[in-house]
Amino acid sequence: MFLFLSKLLPLFIYPLGLACLLIVVAMVKLWKRPRQAAICLVLALTVLLAGSNGWLSTQLLKSLEWQNLPIANLPTADAIVVLGGSVKPQIPPRPAVDLAESGDRVLYGAQLYREGKAPLVIMSGGRINWKGGGPPEAGDMAAVATTLGVPAAAILQEPNSLNTYENAVEVKKILQSKGIQRILLVTSALHMPRSLAIFQKQGIDAIPAPTDFLVTNQEIQEVNSSPQATILNVLPDSDRLQQTTRAIKEYVGLVIYRLKGWL
Repeated sequence: MFLFLSKLLPLFIYPLGLACLLIVVAMVKLWKRPRQAAICLVLALTVLLAGSNGWLSTQLLKSLEWQNLPIANLPTADAIVVLGGSVKPQIPPRPAVDLAESGDRVLYGAQLYREGKAPLVIMSGGRINWKGGGPPEAGDMAAVATTLGVPAAAILQEPNSLNTYENAVEVKKILQSKGIQRILLVTSALHMPRSLAIFQKQGIDAIPAPTDFLVTNQEIQEVNSSPQATILNVLPDSDRLQQTTRAIKEYVGLVIYRLKGWL
């Protein structure tokens, strides 16, 4: 039940869900309280415009992604842990496992292995039956990693976890059974602050190895680089609305996980 509620309730905090909720309230109040309805509509429009604003989305993403910038000389470790959320299952009509938007996690994990950063790669992640379903994501990530040159014998799978907290708990069991002390933690830069805090809370010596950065120096420079860029960053944009939502999701996750005592 917690897993379902953790996915459902925040939807009404995210810009699109909040705007829809305000529009519904406006429709209810339209005939008897038109002034209140108008206020709700203005608020809904404000939420959508703010959420899709280029400056706001960039700053929100940067506030999370740039907490753990890549280390120039990443040290070696006993294992590389790659968190799920990066591949889509081989379900017809897909001819094979597809990389999702966060597919850089698997690519980077394989790259670190080829660079000799660790002798093992641990793929962590199951799948929620009522959210797309399919086989455990750990197996799909392992399949992609083997095509990238990682030997199957060097890959361990953790197929039971359904959220980041469970990632850490289940991975810890593997680390203890194998006598592994230090890991390189690979996940999206946006997801790293919460992930790193959870793994460290479990007593795991985790070194952040972030990837999948959405904000770069160039994006920051381009936000107000010209009148054209300024105009485009003020106008509504669905991609920026999604990015703002992803940042808010991480902040909500940080609050919820802290209240649960997982951070």
